[in-house]
Amino acid sequence: MTTERLARGLGGMLLTIGTLHFAAPKPFDEIIPKEIPADPRTLTYASGVAEVAIGAGLLAPRTRRPAAALAAALFVAVYPANINMVRLWKDKPAGMKAVAIGRLPLQFPMIWAAVKVFRSTPQSR
Repeated sequence: MTTERLARGLGGMLLTIGTLHFAAPKPFDEIIPKEIPADPRTLTYASGVAEVAIGAGLLAPRTRRPAAALAAALFVAVYPANINMVRLWKDKPAGMKAVAIGRLPLQFPMIWAAVKVFRSTPQSR
């Protein structure tokens, strides 16, 4: 897959997920670990803004490289919420548990893709 296609795929995914943070915030609020001392809705909206901004940045060649670095950092930063989702969904039906558990290893290819886009994109002048 070319860097361009990878960047567009990541950008489209982040734009979609980021928009969902505003259209349907409740599920995102619920997976934020209680140990984080902040309002879950505020964190949901903040991460939605970050995802939309980074997604847009990945689509523009001029901002692609820094956006790719931010995407990798974002994917690492949201991993605790994905782990928390597994913990919270331990008593859910098997299909829901499978979704929660299945999300964990998917973060790694997303981090890899963002790093690949970063490394493959020349620095802007």
